[in-house]
Amino acid sequence: MSITAERKAELIKENAQQEGDTGSPEVQVAILTERITNLTEHFKGHHKDNHSRRGLLMMVNKRRSLLDYLKNKDAARYSALIAKLGLRK
Repeated sequence: MSITAERKAELIKENAQQEGDTGSPEVQVAILTERITNLTEHFKGHHKDNHSRRGLLMMVNKRRSLLDYLKNKDAARYSALIAKLGLRK
């Protein structure tokens, strides 16, 4: 269900604004998106796992908050991130 250290390092490298950047909204949203995707696949086989579903909802809300912050702070970065991660249809 969780992501590997290698995958997390790869996501950080792809989305970092500068070297050593792990706290920017882009990096946090990318990591949360990966975790949400993994949990969504988990629920296809374990639909009664309500404890993990609660964690999924918290992650979705956290990602939404980070995206709202980024949209208010810098709309261009928000648009670029949405396009890169493919979050909006």
